[in-house]
Amino acid sequence: MPDLATLGWDADFEATFDRLRTSGASARQGRVRAPGEGQADLIPGRVSLEHNHVYRVLTAHGEWLAEAAGRLKFEAEKADQLPAVGDWVAVRRGGDTERAVIRMILPRRSCFTRKAPGRGTEAQVVASNIDRVFLVSSLEHATKLRSVERYLVLARQSGAQPVIVLNKADVADDLSGALTAVTALAPDVPVHAVSATDGRGFEWLEGYLAGGRTIALMGPSGAGKSSIVNRLAGRALLDTGEVRSWDARGRHTSVHRQLILLDRGGVLIDTPGLRELQFWEPDASLDEVFGDIDELASGCRFRDCRHDTEPGCAVKAAVGEGTLPAGRYASYRKLAEERAALERSQSERALLDRKRQGKIGAKAMRALQKGKGRT
Repeated sequence: MPDLATLGWDADFEATFDRLRTSGASARQGRVRAPGEGQADLIPGRVSLEHNHVYRVLTAHGEWLAEAAGRLKFEAEKADQLPAVGDWVAVRRGGDTERAVIRMILPRRSCFTRKAPGRGTEAQVVASNIDRVFLVSSLEHATKLRSVERYLVLARQSGAQPVIVLNKADVADDLSGALTAVTALAPDVPVHAVSATDGRGFEWLEGYLAGGRTIALMGPSGAGKSSIVNRLAGRALLDTGEVRSWDARGRHTSVHRQLILLDRGGVLIDTPGLRELQFWEPDASLDEVFGDIDELASGCRFRDCRHDTEPGCAVKAAVGEGTLPAGRYASYRKLAEERAALERSQSERALLDRKRQGKIGAKAMRALQKGKGRT
């Protein structure tokens, strides 16, 4: 049976759990209702796996299969308000033949979120309550710097600390050059070249796992995330696959997000390769990752310069002078356009929601007035 402290449980989580349980908190995060009965038998647990709305929850009494309570599902306005891998939850054990029931989700300290795949405007929680994010890329072929930048933005948004992990150092053609190029993207982010094959560099990764910390591994398929998990665990926990030589892509050997408790301490969250990685929070994280461009922007003629076609743009001037790489500028413009599109779509969605709620309220009022007219 796992010790909760090894899963990341601490005094702050304990205090939050006690407060929510004794106040009769509702299933949805952050909302409190009038005190209810039957809360004393709730115990804390951490979601380790989710599949088709059935959850595996690690508790001090073992691993339980669980499902979300009806109230939790009813009060969740969006999918990201339902349990996700890494969540700490309040769970009640079922009978001998029944699944346990997740009654509450504790507020998340950090959350790696992306826009759900497709045309909708819903958020998808990839992993929650993580301390560090290993952003894994492969050195088997030329490192895709633009992909690293995209992952860095979402890692900044999550509230967790990013660490760039360049895997397959044993087959790198130009290890020094790759390290230089990636380090230049984010001088304040640790960068480690490792090999899951021969173990080089893993002493650095192991240092991040001390003290019950939670590490999530993110990156494209074929980067070697599952191999890194196996090496850190000291045994083959996850399947690994080959990478196609003609396009440097791997297949998804991890098909579900899952939380893995290591024998020596520390928690890993392995995730499938994310083929579609779009923003969900249009915040300032983009400017943090592209700090060099943000600094150049102070010299633009217009304060609201988009660094596109505006005259007097210091950013475009730097590209023309060769002091700002054209590829980095193009990456910034692409991500900035995505952020602007997300802001527009979210505003449109909010407007439609307000109109719908207004129609519902007006309909209810007409029904009420009609009922009064009959009395």
